[in-house]
Amino acid sequence: MTDGQRQIRDQAEEWPVRSSAQPFQGRVTGVRTDEVLMPDGSHARRDYQTHPGSVSVLALDEQQRVLILRQYRHPVRQRLWELPAGLLDVPGENPLHAAQRELFEEAHCKAAEWRVLVDFYTSPGGTDEALRLFLATGLSAADGERYEAHGEELEIETARVPLAELVGLVLAGELHNPTLITGTLALHAALTSPMGIEALRAADSPWPARPFN
Repeated sequence: MTDGQRQIRDQAEEWPVRSSAQPFQGRVTGVRTDEVLMPDGSHARRDYQTHPGSVSVLALDEQQRVLILRQYRHPVRQRLWELPAGLLDVPGENPLHAAQRELFEEAHCKAAEWRVLVDFYTSPGGTDEALRLFLATGLSAADGERYEAHGEELEIETARVPLAELVGLVLAGELHNPTLITGTLALHAALTSPMGIEALRAADSPWPARPFN
């Protein structure tokens, strides 16, 4: 899509970095400090969280209900309704395989059909985290025993909520998880478009933000 002669799409670009340091590295994420050359010739310090990337799943059943989870999130001191999600903490891991694992572990579900719903950066001013959100349909109970939960996951609640109801809750300010909000509105947009979900990308589509094998 273009606006006159301007193409409306994000593009890769990297401004020169005079110095870079990593003052903190945790088990999964860290903090990096870069001195970046600005257009006026000055340098500015940019502190941001380094992140391996994430996947999430919007699982939609035959009754147009979305599978959601609620769990405690300590930084915001709230129990948030969310979509099944997890880290890409294995370098080069196929994001579809990771998403299938998360759907099994957090909801003991499997899906027959998978598509890419949307890719986005969760907070590009403060972290390099990239997230791929899948649409999963044709849901059924997973085989085998349930995954043994740990930590916050011990108190996970699950629900299946009609998509139309979720849209209303998002617009009313009742739901705050960015992946749930993005997925809800993206799916609503896809379903009301002329092509429907058939216009969505294949589950194994390239993801330049997090290349995979």
